[in-house]
Amino acid sequence: MVQESTMICIDNSEYMRNGDFTPTRLQCEQEAAHLVAQCKLRGNPENAVGVLSMADEVKVLSTMTQEDRKIFCRLHEVTFEGTVKIIPAIKVAHLALKHRQNRNHKMRIVLFLGSPLEGLEKSEFIRLAKKLKKEKVNVDIVCFGEATGEENELLQEFVDTLNGKEGTGSNLVIVSSGSTLREALATSPICRADGGTGAPMINAGGFDFEGEEDPELEQRARQRQEEANVDPEGGAATAAMEVDKPAAASANTESNTTATTTAAAAQPLSVDPGAMTEEQQLELALRMSLQDAAPSAPSAKKEEPPATQMEVDEHGSGASGLDNLITDPNALQDMMDADKPESKKSDNKNETK
Repeated sequence: MVQESTMICIDNSEYMRNGDFTPTRLQCEQEAAHLVAQCKLRGNPENAVGVLSMADEVKVLSTMTQEDRKIFCRLHEVTFEGTVKIIPAIKVAHLALKHRQNRNHKMRIVLFLGSPLEGLEKSEFIRLAKKLKKEKVNVDIVCFGEATGEENELLQEFVDTLNGKEGTGSNLVIVSSGSTLREALATSPICRADGGTGAPMINAGGFDFEGEEDPELEQRARQRQEEANVDPEGGAATAAMEVDKPAAASANTESNTTATTTAAAAQPLSVDPGAMTEEQQLELALRMSLQDAAPSAPSAKKEEPPATQMEVDEHGSGASGLDNLITDPNALQDMMDADKPESKKSDNKNETK
């Protein structure tokens, strides 16, 4: 797998307000740029992606990072500004790629262009392409909007200069107003593995899972999609029935188990103990004891509260008798007199001994 650092250049000029790509060109461009970032980051866990805006002042919105959320937030912070500046943007992107963390990464620039090429000198533009080729920098250009006019010849010459005799590495993708940027890029070499020569890393519809990780899931998804395409209503009904099957099976199992248990408990014991072995007799006795103990359990629980209440009453009566001895001197004296004869008898017994 190719290790690569990519810088995405966003066209945020006033031309991006146009609605030929719904809802606006800028929003479609943001979604497409995020798709490119996802493909690059998923192509290799060590890949890095950065973002910059090209209108008026070229601004680096995000340096090289591996965080998809950061790139998503920076893309949606882009606002409409004046006119696009292609050559300064490419130079700044090249400078940012030179400061990449991993020097072993290949360098790539993805340029989104939807504005007309005004004030662009051909000689300077081709000279820049030769310099990038010398520095081994690949450039992918995505043209849409006003950029799909006669300027395509200049952009094609720029890409051919970068590719040289090999003819691979850099790509030019032209998207007409009748299609979608995201769908066009999903099937283009920009979103393919191994620098555009491998298989697509993401589906055009945004089905975000890789079939290599789970071939069975991919096969099932294809079958469901084929069934839905043949008969959309029938496919949906089949899917709903398959979803309901596990729940219905579990419900039937639980009901059958409950019915069996109830029938076994209610069935009378018409078995001859004499014709049974010792183990069978023990099992039969255990069942009979469980059946006898089952109805008596609720009654035992109901009888517990009166017992506790009686104990509380006994403690209460003892406490009231102690209070009488403390407050009534006559009761205390009577108790002492009652104990005197017993003490005298014990003294007499000791003397006789």
